[in-house]
Amino acid sequence: MQVLIIQHVTQEGPGLIAEIFSKKGWKLDIRVMNQPGAILPKTVADYNAVIILGGPMGAYEEEKYPYLYQVQELIRDAIERRIPVLGICLGGQLIARALGATVKPNPVKEIGWYKIHLTEAGEKAFLFQDLPEEFWAFQWHGDTFELPEGALLLAEGDTCTNQAFAYQDCAWALQFHPEVTPIIVSYWTEIYQEELIEFAGPGAVAQLKEETKRLWEKNQEVFSRFWANFCRLLDV
Repeated sequence: MQVLIIQHVTQEGPGLIAEIFSKKGWKLDIRVMNQPGAILPKTVADYNAVIILGGPMGAYEEEKYPYLYQVQELIRDAIERRIPVLGICLGGQLIARALGATVKPNPVKEIGWYKIHLTEAGEKAFLFQDLPEEFWAFQWHGDTFELPEGALLLAEGDTCTNQAFAYQDCAWALQFHPEVTPIIVSYWTEIYQEELIEFAGPGAVAQLKEETKRLWEKNQEVFSRFWANFCRLLDV
């Protein structure tokens, strides 16, 4: 099993994805796009799946980050070949944009842990099998995606409605971050400290670390089930 992982910036890596997939012996081809000489493959034909991670840029900033055009081409290539493609945060927004949907600023930012609610379609979706109808998920974004034509909304949020959609049973876009670990969250609170404090005020760093510790203990199994479902989907 060979998986292409598109990582936009060094500081936002695959987290749980690498841990779980490596244990299964799968080969991970991780392209870190802010590293010198980083390039993307011309096609995804040689891969069994594609995962696109999050990043600080906007999905609509193709002029500033021209490789985003190529990411969208690879998304369409994967869908045409029926190769599973999963996008997280920016990655999900790029899937939406590749399919002709709008990506725009959400009325409010989401930074921290927020409740996610599965829709009726989400409760039936293989990707969310055995997950609770409502669970906590980590967020760090200012933008949101609209639904492409023909997409099914799988999960909703209270302050950002569109949290997950499926397209033709081979593409899935997530607004939340199921790949993070407490170590990753702690790292982000430090390197993005200025944005976090501007969003939540003084003491936000310590508060988010404590909230992560508490909610991780309750929700770790949820994320493990999510990735187990994705792995089974690839094994089919």
